[in-house]
Amino acid sequence: MSGPPPEQDSLWQQQDLLGSLLAAPASAGPEPTPARGPEAELQLLPSAEPEPEPEPQLDRGPSGEQRAVPEFLLILDTETSGLDPREHVCLEVGAILFHVSGRAVLNQVSFLLPAHSNPAEAINGIAPAITRLPQPWRQGLACFEAMAAHADAALAHNARFDRQWFGRQELPELALPWICSMDDIRWPAERQLRPSPSVRDLALAYGVPVWAAHRALTDCIYLAEVFARCDDLELLLEAALEPRELFRARLPYAERHQAKQAGFRWNNPVPGAWTRRLSAREAMALPFAVEPVAEGSAAA
Repeated sequence: MSGPPPEQDSLWQQQDLLGSLLAAPASAGPEPTPARGPEAELQLLPSAEPEPEPEPQLDRGPSGEQRAVPEFLLILDTETSGLDPREHVCLEVGAILFHVSGRAVLNQVSFLLPAHSNPAEAINGIAPAITRLPQPWRQGLACFEAMAAHADAALAHNARFDRQWFGRQELPELALPWICSMDDIRWPAERQLRPSPSVRDLALAYGVPVWAAHRALTDCIYLAEVFARCDDLELLLEAALEPRELFRARLPYAERHQAKQAGFRWNNPVPGAWTRRLSAREAMALPFAVEPVAEGSAAA
């Protein structure tokens, strides 16, 4: 679950489309070592294949810093039992390791985390009993951690919601820069997307078929398909990683529509104000005045 969307989308389906996106057969690999119990760690057999070529390294500047554009993106999404990590739990994680310059999916994984209840079952369709079935969720988590260790940045749609679940319960902290594909990326105007678009609208704008499944890996697949079709992805990611802070629109009441059109939100997170997180460059380009908001004045 990527948190509450900007507006409620009606459920709908397009039949026989999932297969068109996931038609590539999985390559056969060596037989896995038999598990020795529900908590057995995944055992990898030594490969008989030749040693692979050394992996290309990120370009680095004169002082050794990583270049501005990530080469490997960890696209992720969560399904949770509610909105508040202090009261609810993460039920499922989906993730894709995406190669930016190659526009290619390298790895993907999803796994359930055992839970005793799910007040959000009507939304995500995950029955608590299903999460407690014997399954290799620890191996899935280990795969996710390996993918995260290889990534240059984490990306989620509504990253502010998803990132708060990491570092709690079984999920590790992610020491990566975060990108929000809903709020940080300024999608091209010709795609005719509203500010802070939903995943569904974003997928349709790029010609990606959408089906009604609501699980963690689904949104990751949508985003990976969008990125594969995005010619200017590097420029969008570089701009998305610019430092941002919260700004308040300084507009009279009669002109408040300008703030809404520019993607500002009313009453969230600052009560009684139109606010949006912007880079300094974006703030200067606005047709109206804004002022930074101290973090202490924004709701947690």
